[in-house]
Amino acid sequence: MVSVEEALQKILSCIEVLEPETKPILDCSGQVLAEDIRSTIDIPPLDNSAMDGYAVKADDTHGVSEASPKILSVTGKVAAGSMPRGKVKRGSAIRIMTGAPLPQGADAVVPFEDTDEVARKASHRDLSQIGILREVPEGMNVRRKGEDIAKGSLVLKKGTVLRPSKIGVIASLGRPTVAVIRRPIVSILATGDELTDIDQPLPAGKIYNSNTYTIAAEVRQYGGIAKILGIGRDSVRSLEQKIDEGLDSDMLITSGGVSKGDYDVVKDVLAKCGEITLQTVCMKPGKPSAFGMIGKGSRKIPHLGLPGNPVSSMVTFEQFARPAILKMMGKSNLAKPSIRAIMEDDIVNTDMRRLFARVTVAKRNGKYYARVTGPQGSGILTSMVKANGLAVIPESTKRVKSGDIVEVQMLDWGEEVY
Repeated sequence: MVSVEEALQKILSCIEVLEPETKPILDCSGQVLAEDIRSTIDIPPLDNSAMDGYAVKADDTHGVSEASPKILSVTGKVAAGSMPRGKVKRGSAIRIMTGAPLPQGADAVVPFEDTDEVARKASHRDLSQIGILREVPEGMNVRRKGEDIAKGSLVLKKGTVLRPSKIGVIASLGRPTVAVIRRPIVSILATGDELTDIDQPLPAGKIYNSNTYTIAAEVRQYGGIAKILGIGRDSVRSLEQKIDEGLDSDMLITSGGVSKGDYDVVKDVLAKCGEITLQTVCMKPGKPSAFGMIGKGSRKIPHLGLPGNPVSSMVTFEQFARPAILKMMGKSNLAKPSIRAIMEDDIVNTDMRRLFARVTVAKRNGKYYARVTGPQGSGILTSMVKANGLAVIPESTKRVKSGDIVEVQMLDWGEEVY
């Protein structure tokens, strides 16, 4: 058997980063920038007001208070999106709204609440003047030109993963499109005569094809594009036809047909399409797997064969397919997010393999606690439904006792974890 690390290293050594594509920024969430983003403008483009208020000369407010206000002449107003027509002179002020360009001569903004405007309106007094009730220093409530982004500066580096804030900053530069590493197309093929499509009646002795849908959902979750090939039957013709349909993708994932007890037809067909290595990985669940490069002619794509049991398939996907997909997308952080948690159950590791126990993690009093989700059989899909993490029990650990601290790979950060 090979270790989890050896298997992952072998898989990742065959994975290449995909080529870039240019697309609308709103379609790029979660993708990796394939270019540096530099600004062609200053943001803000001009000095502007950070508050609704009055643009003034700071010196005119020196020493003022509610008991001793300073009366200034109001010589104009400027709204956001318009340019000021006048300038602020000593003893004057211009009414200004948030985001409006600062008038010439002004060096500070007094907020409305620090003036007597409300009182003047209530008593129907003249609004051609305003009383300043609080002293403001130079630069107060003023956003300076280019203080956020300076023209010519590097805003986002190539290799950055685009999140909503980064998409927003690209939009603020007036960029409708951007170059990113494209999403991988992952073909998904379930194998076995025992499988039935989920939109068909269930014959006796058959099971519904759930693996295809869990794998496809995981592919989408991690940024890939899922291409469902359906079910490959246990015949050479059926399997060859289905595999051919997936060779125009960037990766092929199959489920079933890789265990020692499975029919040889699956392994034989995969071997005809390329160099496939059947291997056993020192992990539970998910011991049997297959990996290699398959295709026709000079075009080869990576193939990952997952076990047929649904939990084994999902756990193996998390350890191997997930990092492969992330690497294709140009991402550098491939490790699964993990925490240290206090176990609230005993776990026995009888097989001396790395055990991935399905657990529910909750945070209490600043500490993480983990509890197993019930029976841990590799066919019990509900054990994954109830889990938000995988407790990683090392090969050398025979038993984990309640109260022991273990590593947990997080599958989901729900409200109970925060």
